[in-house]
Amino acid sequence: MTTSSITDLFEHNRQWAAQMEREKPGFFTGLMAQQKPRYMWIGCSDSRVPANQITGLEPGEVFVHRNIANVVVPTDLNCLSTIQYAVDQLKVEHLMVVGHYGCGGVLAALQDARIGLADNWIRHVKDVRDKHAALLAAVPLPKRHDALCELNAIEQVMNIAHSTVMQDAWARGQKVQLHGWCYSLQNGLITNLQMSVPDVAGLAEAHRQAVALVAERAQS
Repeated sequence: MTTSSITDLFEHNRQWAAQMEREKPGFFTGLMAQQKPRYMWIGCSDSRVPANQITGLEPGEVFVHRNIANVVVPTDLNCLSTIQYAVDQLKVEHLMVVGHYGCGGVLAALQDARIGLADNWIRHVKDVRDKHAALLAAVPLPKRHDALCELNAIEQVMNIAHSTVMQDAWARGQKVQLHGWCYSLQNGLITNLQMSVPDVAGLAEAHRQAVALVAERAQS
């Protein structure tokens, strides 16, 4: 990035801040006063998938964690700490794992492509690929990438549900619902993968039904 482009970012920031204050006087003062989002969004680092704009939410209304291919694993203390803060401190009511069609990380896993250090991270998506190998083999090739994007989001919901953070929250009766979604870069719409989990009960059946719907969509 050139020096002039960095300078442009500061100018854009000043213009944006001035516009927000004109349109919503006291906006920034309100943001400083409190952070009480009802939602947490776990998404891909892809620059084309901004949580606030996609959902129409204002700053302060959604707590966000992003990484390559929206992966949640028990060894990632960064992600789990963010989830715990959202659940235990912010008391979010809904936690969404949001994949996106056309995800480069998912494609690398699907094709066994080597991209560098991130291959170690994408190994987790390959685990999803291998778990659902029979389903993916039956999916027409043009739709296989989309199917794995959906399956990956579903499996990450399962990983969150099995985490100590969620198990403890549900055990104490806290109302937190998990959701699996997938966003389309092509039309800007979110697909509800029907992987919604309000508590530990029925988790396996919710997973079974969501995976079955992936297969149905891929064949339609």
